[in-house]
Amino acid sequence: MTNPFTDRLIGTFDAFVRTTFVTPSATRPTPRPIGPQTELTSNERRHSAGLMRVNHVGEICAQGLYAGQAVATRKADLRDGLLAAAREETDHLAWTASRLAELGARPSVLNPAWYAGSYALGFVAGKVGDAVSLGFVVETERQVEAHLASHLETLPANDAASRAIVEVMRRDEVAHGKHAEEAGAARLPPVVGLLMRATAKLMTVTAYRI
Repeated sequence: MTNPFTDRLIGTFDAFVRTTFVTPSATRPTPRPIGPQTELTSNERRHSAGLMRVNHVGEICAQGLYAGQAVATRKADLRDGLLAAAREETDHLAWTASRLAELGARPSVLNPAWYAGSYALGFVAGKVGDAVSLGFVVETERQVEAHLASHLETLPANDAASRAIVEVMRRDEVAHGKHAEEAGAARLPPVVGLLMRATAKLMTVTAYRI
C-alpha cells in the first residue's frame, strides 16, 4: 500500500525536473501582437531578453511555491486548487521560454535554486496553516502583478511580441490573487511583504544577467 505523502513527494520531484530541465508545453497559444513587428536593435534585444528571463524565473518560483504548498496542506480541495493554479502558470513558463528562444537568449542557470527556495517557502507556509499559505499566494501575485506592470513600462516600445505575453500574464496573475483571497487567505504582517519584496529584488537583479 502506497503512502499518500510519499506519493506527493515523488510527484514533486517529477515536477521539479520537468519545470527546471524540460521545455514546457502550453495549453493556450502564445499571445501574439497584431500587425507587423519592428526589428529590435542589439541593445533592445538584450534588454528584452533580460526582462523575459526575469519573468521566466518568476514562473519557476511560482511552480515551486505551489508545489510546496500542495504537499504541505491536508485539504484535498485546496491541494487540487493549488495544483490547478500551477498548471495555469505552466502556460506562462512556456510562453516566456519561447520568447527567450526567439530573442536568442537562455533561461537563468540558477533555475533549480530558484525552484528549491520557493518550494521550501511554500512548504513552510503550508505547514503554518492554509490561510497563511493562501496569504502568501495573494501577496506573491500582488507583487508579481506590479512587477509585470513595470516591465510593460520598461520593455522597448517596439517589442510588441514580449509586450503581448506580459499583458496576458499580468491579467492571469490578478485573477489568481483574487481566487486565493476568495478561498480564505489571511492578511500577512507588513514585514512579510517587505521581506518578499527584498527577496524578489535580489532575484530580479540576478536573473536579469544570469
